[in-house]
Amino acid sequence: MKPPLCWFLLLFLLCCVVAPAQDQEAVQRPYLGKGTDAVQLFVDGKPFLSRGGELGNSSASNMDYLRSFWPKLASLNLNTVLAPVYWELMEPVEGQFDFTLLDTLIHSARRHDLRLVLLWFGSWKNSMSCYAPAWVKQNQKRFPRSRISDGEALEILTPFCEENLQADSRAFAALMRHIKEVDARQGTVIMIQVENEIGMIPQARDHCEQAEWAFSRAVPSELLRYLAEHKEKLHPHLVDAWKRMGFPSAGTWEAVFGKGVHTDELFMAWHFARYVDHVAQAGKTVHPLPMYVNAALIRPGYQPGQYPSAGPLPHLIDLWRAGAPQIDFLSPDIYFDTFAEWCSRYDLPGNPLFIPEVAMTQSPANAFYAIAQHAALGYSPFSIESLTGREKERLAQAYDLLRQLEPLIVANQGSGRMVGVLLDSARQESRFTLGDFVFIVRHEHSWAYAQREPGPTPRYGGMILQLSEDEFLIAGVGLVVQLAVAKDKKAKAGITAIDEGSLVDGRWVAGRRLNGDQSHQGRHVQLPGQAYTVVKVKLYHYR
Repeated sequence: MKPPLCWFLLLFLLCCVVAPAQDQEAVQRPYLGKGTDAVQLFVDGKPFLSRGGELGNSSASNMDYLRSFWPKLASLNLNTVLAPVYWELMEPVEGQFDFTLLDTLIHSARRHDLRLVLLWFGSWKNSMSCYAPAWVKQNQKRFPRSRISDGEALEILTPFCEENLQADSRAFAALMRHIKEVDARQGTVIMIQVENEIGMIPQARDHCEQAEWAFSRAVPSELLRYLAEHKEKLHPHLVDAWKRMGFPSAGTWEAVFGKGVHTDELFMAWHFARYVDHVAQAGKTVHPLPMYVNAALIRPGYQPGQYPSAGPLPHLIDLWRAGAPQIDFLSPDIYFDTFAEWCSRYDLPGNPLFIPEVAMTQSPANAFYAIAQHAALGYSPFSIESLTGREKERLAQAYDLLRQLEPLIVANQGSGRMVGVLLDSARQESRFTLGDFVFIVRHEHSWAYAQREPGPTPRYGGMILQLSEDEFLIAGVGLVVQLAVAKDKKAKAGITAIDEGSLVDGRWVAGRRLNGDQSHQGRHVQLPGQAYTVVKVKLYHYR
């Protein structure tokens, strides 16, 4: 007996309803893609610039504690909050998951029109395993610890334990499954950080029984194959170690890279990367959001083991790329004054820059520089809920200006029409060419008439964006910009107009026309150090 025609019609209608829903989910899911001439984060199908703030390590462990901070976070002009998810609280009993904290976090972010980057505090947080569940910590036979060379156990779970890898992966997969169930349509959660500041300390490598066995074995063939295929593009640190041994194609770690702490670090980097890749894959199989790993950086002169060695550091990027293909990019947590230097080290082909952590007291000028000069996906001061006083006001002001500029920024990242500037006591001048003009950008304190605030020389900076042949936007704080003609040595650059203003939906709204004292009678463009501002400048040539 044939089914009635109405059954086929009903089935057809159901397909029509389900298919768009599935398509909608795919559209809503955040992803990394080539938007202009740079890799960008897409949210709701559009390039997204993360104006972020990361919560303190324990702040998301209690929603009553966090509740009072949400209005403050919104007032800072953030669009993204980076928040931990704790394995110990999510799976207090093995196999029993509690997503209450996560659900409250997601719903709170939605209410305040904020996106989330979730930080998986699983097996490691700042090298240590302090956020692993008690049932993991207390069962050292099933979940052994890393050990130093004399056999002393550390508060660090070993990456060589299969039981631990599987438990961490199952928990992470459960997390991603729940995010998909409650957030796939809304897309509140836009990225995931897998673990946190992985690394070995106080020695360069793990000496537990499983690690010692692995160290005595041959270097995995897949790593050696990767090195051979990418030989011309490897980091010099890795090439030099391999070259000293004659570029062998097989052998133990010491036979391939030599003896010493640097080989110990390479060994650990590979195994940390493989562990993280397994965890990330377990989550991506369920819900493939963009995923990254962050790094604790190296103090000058420190050797492996004196810092959290083997993490996703620039000199180890090849180990991490080979070992963790499921990870989309590697990110620096920058607490040093050498911000621009670390941005350059991580702005590499195939590795878009994202700054998940900076000291909350650092100048927001960093954000302008990273976003304009290095096409950064976003920027995020740490312990954002603790920000007060002048730093709070400065960040809110800077983020408001970046919000205004965002449509123009995402349309021009990687185009060569935008330059970032970062100046302080160590570097007080930057020179570059855009179109026909040379820009000589100086720290405001180098100008005789500057209004100096008491204390050390502040970090100032901003960005310059070319709109047309002779029109530019200059945005930031504490800059004095002089101009020259790039190719015609006999010609001089003049200023036709300097207009204050703002941007509404990417459209320029002019304010005052600046002249006279504000431009030193047409000699320069000044952005005062007292506030983040933007001006539109029109230039010309004359002889």
